Amino acid sequence: MRQPTEVFDEWAIIGKDKGMETSHEASVSEILEYALARVKTVDGKFTFLDVGCGNGWVADQLSNNENCSSSVGIDGAENMIANANKRQSSAIFYLKDFNNFDFKDKFDLIFSMEVFYYLNSPSEVIKRIYEMLNPNGRFIMGIDHYFENKECHDWQEKVGTRMHLFNEKEWLGFFKDSKFNEVDSWRANSNDWAGTLVVTGTNRCLKKFTKI
Repeated sequence: MRQPTEVFDEWAIIGKDKGMETSHEASVSEILEYALARVKTVDGKFTFLDVGCGNGWVADQLSNNENCSSSVGIDGAENMIANANKRQSSAIFYLKDFNNFDFKDKFDLIFSMEVFYYLNSPSEVIKRIYEMLNPNGRFIMGIDHYFENKECHDWQEKVGTRMHLFNEKEWLGFFKDSKFNEVDSWRANSNDWAGTLVVTGTNRCLKKFTKI
């Protein structure tokens, strides 16, 4: 099987990245609406990171948000980043290995769409993302390839690259094991299919009350 980055490099060349942008738009809009309504910073401004930015459309969109002080996109496919850099955007794009990346800067909101089941060890990357959040930060991700979505079970064979097939409970466990609080999940854009599985959590310190 090919590496995921090889597949996405090819898709970027043949223009399939634009089709992905269109097909994911409804789910992404719902996810971002939820996340942006819950940004918790002192001055209302926030920094944003898109893990698996593809051609950069989400990071570009967020860079135009008046409250977004910095928008960054990373991708492991060189041709995807090349397409992202063709945008006249104030967002910044980097070529990074998803399985082993880090930033000196921290972020208030980290987002990912249709990436984590391609990773060598999704749980380890989720742990690393927790450490990349500012206080009161949030990580939110969407995936269409998960066990409860029966239509996706043959995607690995069709695409020709490895894809982990975890169920919703397992994804929630990865977040909880990574110290995330306020962990939640739901299905976005689920009108006529199983929907995009959305999983989110924060590093917000929850107050504990002792019964008297």
